[in-house]
Amino acid sequence: QAPQVVMTLPLLEGTDGVQKMSKSLGNYIGINDPPDEIFGRTMSIPDGLITKYFELATDVPIGEIERLREAMASDRTPHAYLFVGPGGVGRRTTALAFARTLLCLTPGDERSESAGPSGGRTACGVCQSCKLIDSGTHPDLHVIRKELAQYHDDAAVRDRKMQELSIDVIRTFLIAPAGLTGAYGHGKVFIVLEAELMSAAAQNALLKTLEEPPPGVTIILIARQSQQMLATTQSRCWAVRFAALPQDFVVSRLTAAGVGQDEAGFWARFTDGSVGEGSRLAAQGLYELKRDIIERLGEPQAGPVELGEHLAKSSDALAEQIVKDAKKDQGIELSKLLASRRAAGVMLRLIASAYSDALHQSSGAGGAISNADQGGPIKALSQRFGPQRLAEIIEQLSVYETLLWRNVNPRTVWDNVALTCCSATPLEVS
Repeated sequence: QAPQVVMTLPLLEGTDGVQKMSKSLGNYIGINDPPDEIFGRTMSIPDGLITKYFELATDVPIGEIERLREAMASDRTPHAYLFVGPGGVGRRTTALAFARTLLCLTPGDERSESAGPSGGRTACGVCQSCKLIDSGTHPDLHVIRKELAQYHDDAAVRDRKMQELSIDVIRTFLIAPAGLTGAYGHGKVFIVLEAELMSAAAQNALLKTLEEPPPGVTIILIARQSQQMLATTQSRCWAVRFAALPQDFVVSRLTAAGVGQDEAGFWARFTDGSVGEGSRLAAQGLYELKRDIIERLGEPQAGPVELGEHLAKSSDALAEQIVKDAKKDQGIELSKLLASRRAAGVMLRLIASAYSDALHQSSGAGGAISNADQGGPIKALSQRFGPQRLAEIIEQLSVYETLLWRNVNPRTVWDNVALTCCSATPLEVS
């Protein structure tokens, strides 16, 4: 008899926390369902059950989840957290689910079956507080981002370039409201996005609130890397670390959302396992732009002047799309300058991925490359430039991204990018 392989998987509980997940029972979440239905059903899942799903679907160490669950069960939750990890892997989603539980007016039984072996409070999902969080309008849930500067009372603050999370934003939108009584008497939750962008002054101003917050106030800092933050800030927070998601999982999520298989595979590799970032980049229609740029780099039909013009126009078009998306998805007026820098950053990363893949092949390293869907152009780059020249190009591309944040004329930068890509000329712009 031929050898047989048996795989055992945990039986997934349905969203009711009682029966196994089944379409016939209606206690499931379909990945092809409309987004509003997926969101509504997800937010209605008891928080104790969410932790079980989280253990199965992510690489976050179970010990981290268990620590949070045990703290919730004993009502000894810390008042300051630092959620660290790459974007698009569940940091913000977890923070919102946690806030929902903390602010729930009628939390479930701490020892209910759905709460798991360690117990833990669960949001009811039906009270006024839960409904307000689901709709994004809860007065006691504050999401802090650097773009709030545009709503500051001081015109000088509004006119600044929003490159960092400034002390003015932290004082006005976090420290000051933290001292006020909550609208529903169940405390307040502040979620700080891109916390690693807080200036040193902002972090120092926040230290006292982190260490001794007003009663009922919980602060959750979300950052990509804790090393970018002051040690004094880190020491006052309970760190929860999030890992990148498996690339196969990212591919499955993207293809379920209608993204093609080749494109999904590229975004999974390019983003290092981030569903959120992969979905965002795919939604911006960047895959065709990526393919066009790499084809031009691999088999140049025109000189650096034409390539520079093409890159500059593509960057401007992407910046316009980023402004529209920010207004539509987040309700914020993103400055054209900041959008231009973000667009250029994404394009430079896409370009650098081609030369990184070429260096990978040229040096004889094994393993998969990000642009596996465009093997021809990557091979051409690896044959045209040796490992040393490819490494120089990659290094120079990182310099150009830095220059864009120093107010160097974008067209000048793109002209130099084109020259570097075509000839590996390590130009310097000042």
